Amino acid sequence: MAEFNLKLSPMTLPDTKNYVDAVKNGDRRMIAKTITLVESTHPKHRELARTIIDALLPETGKAVRLGITGVPGVGKSTFIESFGMMLVEKGHGVAVLTVDPSSTRSGGSILADKTRMERLCVHPRAFIRPSPSSGTLGGVARMTRETMLICEAAGFDVILVETVGVGQSETTVASMVDFFLVLMLAGAGDQLQGIKKGVLELADAVVINKADGANVTHAENARKAYEEALSLLTPASPTWCPPVLTCSAITDGGVDHIWDMIQHHREKMTATGELVTNRKKQAIDWMWSLIHEGLADRFNHHPGIEKLLPAITEAVKQGETSAAAAARELLFFLDNKPLV
Repeated sequence: MAEFNLKLSPMTLPDTKNYVDAVKNGDRRMIAKTITLVESTHPKHRELARTIIDALLPETGKAVRLGITGVPGVGKSTFIESFGMMLVEKGHGVAVLTVDPSSTRSGGSILADKTRMERLCVHPRAFIRPSPSSGTLGGVARMTRETMLICEAAGFDVILVETVGVGQSETTVASMVDFFLVLMLAGAGDQLQGIKKGVLELADAVVINKADGANVTHAENARKAYEEALSLLTPASPTWCPPVLTCSAITDGGVDHIWDMIQHHREKMTATGELVTNRKKQAIDWMWSLIHEGLADRFNHHPGIEKLLPAITEAVKQGETSAAAAARELLFFLDNKPLV
């Protein structure tokens, strides 16, 4: 990485080493502080965070990256706690991260998940980190990706990335994990419950939760319905057909089978080389995402653009110029005024 010639002040260098060493040693306080740097919008904090993550990069990549989504009321928090407790009792280190691009108006509910996971949040081999409760999906995704690397470098070997289960967040989470798990309910009206076809296409497995008590039969019927629905879709991998399982997060029934399935998937994807190929593609996609985000940010804050934009926006609004001509004028303005 020497070709980038990053200029760091003498004060920054020991800070970077302190952060890196502490994270690698599993220091919870410094892990949290490093993630706070990642979440910060302050340019110096962001620069320090990038330097730390670059130094930690050789320690990453060994964990199982698992994305989890589900319809509202499916019991994601209960499932994650049950699943996470099963893993830590097997000796794994588990980090739970969330992707929550909620608005400042609604505030979101994900931040309450940490209090609902009462057993997992106090376990010494578990770490739960909610995302910020407001912001753009792209920004939250960047924070989550970088937080995932920090947790891997800290020794957590299973990373659970939870999405709120609405909008574009499922696609974003699926693009940063090895296995994407979709939780569904049985006996709640329409078997497909309005879930988009695209979400099922992303799924590496569908799990029918709350398969307990009088709901066992309904869960089994739902399992068959989802199996039929998935059979109509072309699998993302030539070596893996997404299965449909049932479980009860409350009784822990079937939770261990889900982990066995995920391990089997990892073994197959590793054997065919698809795991490495997929991660390389994710890294390149992530790079381009950051490029687009950075270009848009520099464009929006360019002094010349800021000066031109109000008049051009008003001209488009009044029908005095077309949107295409306005965009061309703004973009070609940068030919002589490069982004800085």
